Amino acid sequence: MIIGVSLKMYFGHAQTLDWCSRVAALTTERPASGTRLFLLPSFLSLPGVADLLSGTGIAFGAQDLTADDAGAQTGEVGGAMLAEVGCRYVEVGHAERRTLFGESEELVSAKTAAALRHGLVPVLCLGETGHGEAAEAAVECVRQLESALAASRGAGLTGPLVIAYEPHWAIGAAEPAPDHHISTVCAALRTAVADLDAHPDSSVIYGGSAGPGLLTRLADTVDGLFLGRFAHDPAVLASVLDEADGLAARRLEGVPR
Repeated sequence: MIIGVSLKMYFGHAQTLDWCSRVAALTTERPASGTRLFLLPSFLSLPGVADLLSGTGIAFGAQDLTADDAGAQTGEVGGAMLAEVGCRYVEVGHAERRTLFGESEELVSAKTAAALRHGLVPVLCLGETGHGEAAEAAVECVRQLESALAASRGAGLTGPLVIAYEPHWAIGAAEPAPDHHISTVCAALRTAVADLDAHPDSSVIYGGSAGPGLLTRLADTVDGLFLGRFAHDPAVLASVLDEADGLAARRLEGVPR
């Protein structure tokens, strides 16, 4: 199981470091498990977070990157820079980047390729804009996946992916998407990901008002969750990690949930 947390721009630098310290402390108090945890703070906090998380087993990454490796791009951050400070993950194609900053599918594809070029794991965000039928959403998200990998295929790039299914209409909502809807889309994405020979060990997780209890209900159809505001309280994050640990153990034992 894999659990990710994006802090977006909710925390300042000092608050980010304090939160990461608290998360690191709670994870060191927990028994060893197969659940992987990654954190995505703001660019400014990445070096400090790298120091705080050293030796904890918690991975970290960035919330975005530019499609190019270097050059005259004022204010941008490239994949080589992220890898240099120890990032393992980088978020690509979030709904807010697509809608607020006009990121096209072509740019998302180029950014995905940039991440893979530098050994980073893209946290590739996919999702339909409007709330419709689950089957239609599944077709659309598989199409978005194919589009996002076009540049990587053309360059012969390989490496694991984390596919984050985040329907736009569920982001920031009071409740996540309905369980059946999530399961339908994530099952289709998992089937599509399983056929990607260039991207072994990839995962499909759900984000969009995700919180405690959801992972248990979705256990058979997702590999984890992508959390936002619900993880601002480390105790809530700990409860989700408990769920993930329990489900991971049951999978290893071959016990139906």
